[in-house]
Amino acid sequence: MSENVQNEFDFISVGAGAAGLAAVQYAARSGLSALALDISMAGGQVLKIAGLENYPGVFPAANGYALIQTMQEQAKAFGAEVASAQVKSIDKIQNKFKLETSKGQYFAKAVVLATGAEHRKLNVPGEKEFEGRGVSYCAVCDGPLFRNKTIFVVGGGDAACDEANYLSQLADKVYLVHRRDQLRAQKAVADRVLANPKISVLWNSVVTQILGEQKISAVVLQNTQTGATTQMPCDALFVSVGMVPQTELLSMLKTDPAGYIVTDEKMQTAIPGLYAAGDVRSKPFRQVVTAVSDGAIAAYEAAAYIRALEQGGAK
Repeated sequence: MSENVQNEFDFISVGAGAAGLAAVQYAARSGLSALALDISMAGGQVLKIAGLENYPGVFPAANGYALIQTMQEQAKAFGAEVASAQVKSIDKIQNKFKLETSKGQYFAKAVVLATGAEHRKLNVPGEKEFEGRGVSYCAVCDGPLFRNKTIFVVGGGDAACDEANYLSQLADKVYLVHRRDQLRAQKAVADRVLANPKISVLWNSVVTQILGEQKISAVVLQNTQTGATTQMPCDALFVSVGMVPQTELLSMLKTDPAGYIVTDEKMQTAIPGLYAAGDVRSKPFRQVVTAVSDGAIAAYEAAAYIRALEQGGAK
């Protein structure tokens, strides 16, 4: 095996979102050489948060980008490194992990998968064609492009409600399309939507088609109870119907029915020295605060694993 010593670390995080940055910070602080690798800039889904209002100790609400920049600088201050590279494969050879990346090979004694999750698609006619021309998956990123327009948001969870509230500050009118007759969001979040005069909830409805020429001009809605369809004018459609965990790198790992990686309470997967943290992991609640907790635990356990490995007690 040809190894580049420069690319050897005790601990590598595949992903540099909240979980990954917390993991390398804690790893570095415990004396490990630590690296977070991400295909693009650090941040993950946190970058799309306009105002993070429920992170303990951060008040008033923080911009997601600003929070991630602070987390990244904090991790680096403890000695962690953050680099941009696409991880293509992960293999374990004896007691060492080999990561093949777009920037060459990296080696580590322990690895945490903090690859997060991507937005789920509606998979309806017009969605792919109008992505970037009215169809979006990030209100913070694209909302300002549709000031004083009519905007539809699809979904009923926390993220959809947060996006609808954010967009209501920009748009003339926001319609929240939900397939059921009750929002899934936490009560405080849902109550803000229901009390917002600029938001109308279209209950028991789904988007079946997106219409337009050069850009979106209308959406077709279907009532889930009656089957009746309605066409409504629309300038933008923001999709917020859940996430798909990014588990392609190690598809052999055990997952739950939704596809999220199963770990124990120590973030350990079935492979010794391999951990999972953040939105890619199976758990009941996905928030920035739980991602950070996962990352910290994974780093703590990885440090113990590496110590045992160096003493000949781990495999």
